[in-house]
Amino acid sequence: MPKLDELYLQLAGLFEPSVASNLAKFEHLFRSVNKARSEQLLESEHLDFGVLRSAIAFKRAVGQIHEVVHGVGILIALPHILLPNENVEGLSLGAGNTGRGFDLETNLRVAEFKFIDWKGGSEAVRQNQLFKDFFLLAESSTTKRKQLFVVGTDHPLRFLMGNRACTSVFTGHKALWEKFQKKYGDSITWVSEYYGRHRKKVEVVDLRAVIPNLASTSDLNLEAADEA
Repeated sequence: MPKLDELYLQLAGLFEPSVASNLAKFEHLFRSVNKARSEQLLESEHLDFGVLRSAIAFKRAVGQIHEVVHGVGILIALPHILLPNENVEGLSLGAGNTGRGFDLETNLRVAEFKFIDWKGGSEAVRQNQLFKDFFLLAESSTTKRKQLFVVGTDHPLRFLMGNRACTSVFTGHKALWEKFQKKYGDSITWVSEYYGRHRKKVEVVDLRAVIPNLASTSDLNLEAADEA
C-alpha cells in the first residue's frame, strides 16, 4: 500500500485551491458531453481509477485520525496534569472505548478526555458523548478524584446546565439508560437536574488551561462528531 504522503500527492491537485471549486469546475466541463468527449476530459484532467483508488485509501487512513488525536492528546497532557506523587495505573487511548475503563486512571484520579472544538450549534451527538462520560464518572464508586477534560468549557457547561431531556442524551446507549432509570426513575428529567446533583463529584477542566500550546490552536476540529 502506498504511504500516506504518496497518496496525498496523487490527490493534491484536487485540493487546490479547494475540492469544492474543482468539483464545480468538473460540473461545468462535463455538462452535455458524450462518451468520446468524457474520455478526453478525464485524460486531460488526469482523472482515472488510480486517483479513485488513492482517494479511497486516503479516506480509510485519515478516517482513523480522531483515534490519533485522542490518544496522543492524552499522552501529551500527562506531564501537565500528573502530580509529583501520582503514577499512571491504566490508559485507554482509543477513542470511544466503552467498557474499557476510563481514558486515564492513576493512583489519585480517574479522567475522561474530549478533544472537541465546540461550535455551539446543533451538536446533539457530541453532547450525548459528553453526558455519557460525565455520567460514568459521576456514577463510579471510586473515591479517587474525577475529572472530565474538554477543549473549552463554555459550550459543555452550557449543555450540562441546559434542558435537554435525559431520555434523548442516552440515545445509542441502552444499557446506560437502563442503569439511569433503575437508579433515578422519574426523579430526574433534565440534564441540568442530573448535573446539578452531581456537579461537585466531577471536575470539568479546560484543556487549554492545562496544555499551553493548545490555546494557540484556533482551527481545532479534533474529534469526529460520531465518536462513541
